Amino acid sequence: MISIAITGGIGSGKSYVSALLQEQGIPIYNADDEAKKLMLSDEGIREDLVALLGADVYRDGELNKAMLASYLFANSENAARINGIVHPRVKADFCRWLQMHADKEIAGLECAILFEAGFEDTVDATVMVYAPEDLRVERAMKRDGATEGQIRARIAAQMDDGEKCRRADFIVYNDGRMPLNMQLSSLITQLKLENK
Repeated sequence: MISIAITGGIGSGKSYVSALLQEQGIPIYNADDEAKKLMLSDEGIREDLVALLGADVYRDGELNKAMLASYLFANSENAARINGIVHPRVKADFCRWLQMHADKEIAGLECAILFEAGFEDTVDATVMVYAPEDLRVERAMKRDGATEGQIRARIAAQMDDGEKCRRADFIVYNDGRMPLNMQLSSLITQLKLENK
């Protein structure tokens, strides 16, 4: 099996690319979605978050997202503490998920903070979905109902796209110029050739 990771900044279209790959029969593990589930279901995460933030971090069995976000985005040290609790468990969960999909030729991980979280070592190849920043801002504003300032602040908090492109094994351009399906077909062919 070939394991790949799909990453990209906010509004780049990594979820759209992941959906296109799923249409081709490639299962995709969405790290963000699974992290949210694990924050509710994993006893270790729950205990560690309560120890860090207090019992109010969970209300009526649900995660207090406003409280968590307020703490998380206050500074990089806080983000590192939360990530230190959540990321290792997501990584372990992804590795278990990969084993469950061992019969597949290719399986993928969608992860916005792939390099920041150190998840690139769990896959055979990394794919960066790239789009120009103005286009990303426009897409994210429409999708999230957020202001331009809010989206640009989120972009500033993420790893620079240039750095992600340098670290990625493959780049998929989602700028409306090159058809995505053609790029993905080429990517899949190359992955299969390199792993023969």
